[in-house]
Amino acid sequence: MKLIHPLIILKILSTILAIVTATLLFPLPLAVYHGEPLSPFLLSAAITGLLSASFIILTRGVDLNKFSNRDGYLAVTLAWILLSLSGALPYLISGSIPRITDAFFESASGFSTTGSSILTDIESLPFSILFWRSLTHWVGGIGIIVLVILIFPTLRVSGYQLFSLESSLKEKIHSRAKGIAIRIMLIYFGLTVSEVIFLSLGEMNIFDSVCHAMGTIATGGFSTKNLSLMHYSAYSQYVVMIFMFLAGTSQIIYYYLVKRNFTKIRQNEELWFYIVVVVISGSFATSILMANTSMNLEQAFRVGFFQIVSIITCTGFASADFLLWPSVGLMLIFLLMFSGGSTGSTSGGIKMARHLIVLKNLKNVITKLTHPKSITFTRLNGKMISEETNISILSFIILYLFIFLTGTIVIVLSGLDPVTSATSVATCMAGIGPGLGTVGPMSNFAHLPVFSKLILSFIMIIGRLEIITVFTLFTRSFWKL
Repeated sequence: MKLIHPLIILKILSTILAIVTATLLFPLPLAVYHGEPLSPFLLSAAITGLLSASFIILTRGVDLNKFSNRDGYLAVTLAWILLSLSGALPYLISGSIPRITDAFFESASGFSTTGSSILTDIESLPFSILFWRSLTHWVGGIGIIVLVILIFPTLRVSGYQLFSLESSLKEKIHSRAKGIAIRIMLIYFGLTVSEVIFLSLGEMNIFDSVCHAMGTIATGGFSTKNLSLMHYSAYSQYVVMIFMFLAGTSQIIYYYLVKRNFTKIRQNEELWFYIVVVVISGSFATSILMANTSMNLEQAFRVGFFQIVSIITCTGFASADFLLWPSVGLMLIFLLMFSGGSTGSTSGGIKMARHLIVLKNLKNVITKLTHPKSITFTRLNGKMISEETNISILSFIILYLFIFLTGTIVIVLSGLDPVTSATSVATCMAGIGPGLGTVGPMSNFAHLPVFSKLILSFIMIIGRLEIITVFTLFTRSFWKL
C-alpha cells in the first residue's frame, strides 16, 4: 500500500492549472479595450497551460479510483499554493508588482479571499490588472465553497462535515455531486450578478460594479479605489453591506431556499446565531459612534453596521477609518476578527457554528455544576453532536489560537509592534484584510519585512484551508504506512 500517489496528485493539479489558464484569459478583452499590454496574461496563460499539459501527459492512464484521503490533503494544500504562485505571474510580468514576494502575497490574498494588499496606489494600476485582482477573489470564493461542501466532507476534515451539513444534503451530495456543484455555482453567480445590477443603479460604473461585486460575494475585499468604499455614496455602501451579509450566509441556506425547503432554513441554528451576532454587534458599534463622535443616527448606523458586517464576514471593505474609533470600538473590531461567518460560505475565521457549539458546551457545564446528576447532550439543528465532533471542534479552536499566538510572536520578532503583529496574523488567518496599527483600513502591508510577508502569505492559505487540512501533512501518522 502506497503512502501517497504522486501521479494522482499531479492529475488533480493539472486540472487546477487548466482552470487557472482559462481564468487568465478573462482580462484580455478589457486589456484590448483600454489599449493595455496583453503579454502579462498571454505569457502567464502559456506558462500555466504548458505546465498543465505536461502534467496531463505524465498522468495519462492514471487510475483515480486509488485516490485516498492522504492524496486529498496533500492535493488540496498544494493546489492553493500553486494557485497563489500562478496568480502572481500577471503582476510580475506586467511590472505592476515587480517583487516576487509582494506578487505572491497579493495573489495569495486574492485566491484566499483575504483582501490584504501591499499596493500603495491601487488606482494607478491598469484596468486589466485591477480586474485580475478581483477575479482571483471570485475564483477563490467558488473554490472554497466547492472544497467545503463537496471535498472536505469526504476527507473528514476535523469533524467539519458533521455539523456544517445536514445528513440529508450529504446523501444528495455524495450521490449527485455534479448537480449540487452546478446549483451552488449558479447561486454564487446569481448573487454576483444581482449585486452588479444594484451597484450599477448607483454612481458606480459597470467596471467598478463588477469588481466590487466579485470582492463582496467572495468576501474578499479588494477595491478598485485607494479609499475602498469610503470613495462611494451611502447607497453603494448599503448595497455592499447587504450583500456582504448575504455572502457570509451558508450556501446551503440558499440551496434549501431554491428547493423551497423552508423547514430546514427555520431549523438552522447557525443562521439565527449569525443574525443575532451581527445585530447585537452592529447595534453596539452604532451606540459607540453615536456617543463618542459627531455622527448622526443614520451615519453611525451605516458606518457601524458596515464595518461590523465587513469584519464578521471577513470581507474587509472599509467605509470609514475605524482606527479613529474609540478604544472600546477597536476592541470590538479585534474580538470580531475571530468570529467568522457561516460554515459553507466564503467567509473565513472560526465560523459561527463552532462558536455556537462551544456556547452549548458551556451551558452543559453550568447545568452539570448546578445539577450534577443530570445527563446533558449537545445538539445542533435538533441533532445530537457526537463526542468526537465536540473534541474536534475544541481542538480546532485551540489550534487556531495557538497559531495566532505563535504567528504574532514570529511577526513581533521581525521588528513590528505588537498591535500590528497581532492584528496582521488575526486578519490574515481569518481572511479579513485590514488590521489595526500600521495595517489599518487606510494603510497596507507594503512596509512589512519580506519575511513577515511570506509568513502572512502562508497563514492566509492555512486559514483558508481550515488549518487542520495543512497541519495533517506535518503529523507522523500521515506518513506512516
